[in-house]
Amino acid sequence: MRIRRKKWAKQELEEAIFYIDSPSEFKNKWQEQFSKKQPLHIELGCGKGNFIANLASKHSEINYIAIDMIEAMLGLSKRNIEQAYEMKHPENLFLIRANVERILDVFGEKDIVDRIYINFCNPWPRGKHNKKRLTHTRQLENYKNFLKKGGEIYFKTDNDELFEASLEYFKETGFEIVSKTYDLHNESIFDENIMTEHEKMFSEEGIKIKALIAKII
Repeated sequence: MRIRRKKWAKQELEEAIFYIDSPSEFKNKWQEQFSKKQPLHIELGCGKGNFIANLASKHSEINYIAIDMIEAMLGLSKRNIEQAYEMKHPENLFLIRANVERILDVFGEKDIVDRIYINFCNPWPRGKHNKKRLTHTRQLENYKNFLKKGGEIYFKTDNDELFEASLEYFKETGFEIVSKTYDLHNESIFDENIMTEHEKMFSEEGIKIKALIAKII
């Protein structure tokens, strides 16, 4: 998603206790950064943060890390998180700036992630760019370094081609497709589905949402 630069974002992020601009220094030490040792879930490409803000504020029993690399997006995420937490400091959520393509700079085998959320990522439709997909085999192999055995990936997209390709990516890398749907809003596979901004937009346009849950075995 293209977004205009937000002049206020840099300062607001620097002032936010729950924002981390250089997360690599916490590799293999993420659990120690939270006030409670709890299951850890991460969102890759959090965008404006509405999804993670609503999810994390409802589940204090889980720790969350939301990742994006665009400063303006992170600034909007920071504001949405503060609104969801009613301006209180979120003790179970960190917002970090990182490039998912270099995710192994940030997370290691000691971080033990229970679940990964990938919501409406860039489909990178041109063949030479397929490796940039967050569900590509190259990326999935990286996630296996910190996603625990039995850990899950929750994936949602509006893009038919990306979804079909992703089904193959997961199988190729040894993930089990636990459940899938080509019409999430009429055949829910999640115990709880928090709609993202993209999800609402695509649904209003009549585009069906594809989704899956994949488990590492």
